[in-house]
Amino acid sequence: MPIDIDIAKVARLARLALSDEELDLYRAQCEVVLEHAALVQALPTEGVEPTSHPLRRTNAFREDVVTECLDTEEVLAQAPDRDGNYFRVPPILEEP
Repeated sequence: MPIDIDIAKVARLARLALSDEELDLYRAQCEVVLEHAALVQALPTEGVEPTSHPLRRTNAFREDVVTECLDTEEVLAQAPDRDGNYFRVPPILEEP
């Protein structure tokens, strides 16, 4: 069952400049994907409970145990640059 999709329109909406060869390639790929989705959608699912994942999943929580913190001076001694009790890092939002 062929599925018709206007790849050129989708490319324009996405602001993509595609060549004719790329349009043909993506049209063929989309047809394969959409045909497969149509086959999956046609499967009989009466009586099948909806799930969010095909496998049963459970959270594996670890016990919350309070432990000793690292020594501030020992940690900051390994920093390439520091300002008092803080790490100094290069600015990332400077104006040129």
